[in-house]
Amino acid sequence: MARALFEGERDFLANSANLAALLYHSLPELNWAGFYWLHGEELVLGPFQGKPACVRIPVGKGVCGTAAAERRTVIVPDVNAFAGHIACDSASRSELVVPVMLARPGGRLLGVLDLDSPRKERFTEEDATALESVVRTFVEATDLG
Repeated sequence: MARALFEGERDFLANSANLAALLYHSLPELNWAGFYWLHGEELVLGPFQGKPACVRIPVGKGVCGTAAAERRTVIVPDVNAFAGHIACDSASRSELVVPVMLARPGGRLLGVLDLDSPRKERFTEEDATALESVVRTFVEATDLG
């Protein structure tokens, strides 16, 4: 489904905005879906769907910053049990964050895709694998750098 969304369009802003909307409106039990883009040592809010969000997150802080620092997908079944969780929306109970990286070996970190849910234990390893694939499709289809 995401591949068709990007057909004929390579613009970074357009593709990230449409992907955030697609995920938010097609995956059940989400209250936030969007991107944070790396600027120096901070992740800065990008296109998203949901309530207004934290604008800047230091790399290494919170779930998004941890995923960025460790360059790996992070699933948090209960955000209240995650030390250092940054609560942008008090309704969020679980979170999944996927790093967005250039595909080249040793690829450069560009940012993260962040999904939040009002339900504890909403995200599974299968969700993570599927979203990693979606992010790879996004990177291949988009002019990122």
